[in-house]
Amino acid sequence: MSQWQALTRDGLWSNNPALVQLLGLCPLLAVSTTVVNSLGLAIATLFVMVGASTAVSLVRHQVPNAVRLPAFVMIIAAFVTCAELLMAAYAYPLYQLLGIFIPLIVTNCAILGRADAFASRQPVGLAALDGLMMGVGFGSVLVLLGGLRELLGQGTLFSDMALLLGPIAANWQLTLVDDYQFLFFVLPPGAFFVAGMLIALKNVIDQRRAARALPSAATLRTERRVRVTGIIK
Repeated sequence: MSQWQALTRDGLWSNNPALVQLLGLCPLLAVSTTVVNSLGLAIATLFVMVGASTAVSLVRHQVPNAVRLPAFVMIIAAFVTCAELLMAAYAYPLYQLLGIFIPLIVTNCAILGRADAFASRQPVGLAALDGLMMGVGFGSVLVLLGGLRELLGQGTLFSDMALLLGPIAANWQLTLVDDYQFLFFVLPPGAFFVAGMLIALKNVIDQRRAARALPSAATLRTERRVRVTGIIK
């Protein structure tokens, strides 16, 4: 497997920031009440992760080790400011809904951790790909969590998508259950519960894949008999 393929697999599944590293859980759990909220934060986080990883890789030889982390935080803060201004300009209602969680991307451990552990030691291409895959992996979990919470808590999907995509998405809402609300999934305890179920599901899938990859007991016995027969002859 090439390094590019390994980075893609790690970001999307094997080392997913949300399901494996368990980083950035504060916005993950707080914002994921609907798909539109989750998608808005996922796009902003993806933009920051790709930009910050690329910029950190570009300046990795110029930043002294003593000020490495403060310099990385400043780079991340610059990209967060750009994301915040863009969202305020083009999706202001959603920007108001997300509130403080857009500026708090600066403190997302997933972004700073990848910048320090990977981007600061790799060339630009690999750093950008790592930021992209980690951002897509984090955003996918965020959107999936938002969709499940919206469905289980409100009985709808894709409500208020016009806040992000404009009038074209005004009629995208799918109402699966009329006049329905289950507050447990809307409130923070529901976020912990659904996130825990997603983590458990990933672990089960990994365990079953690992079990299928192991040779069966019958195969091992057959191989053992073949080896013994060969020695006797």
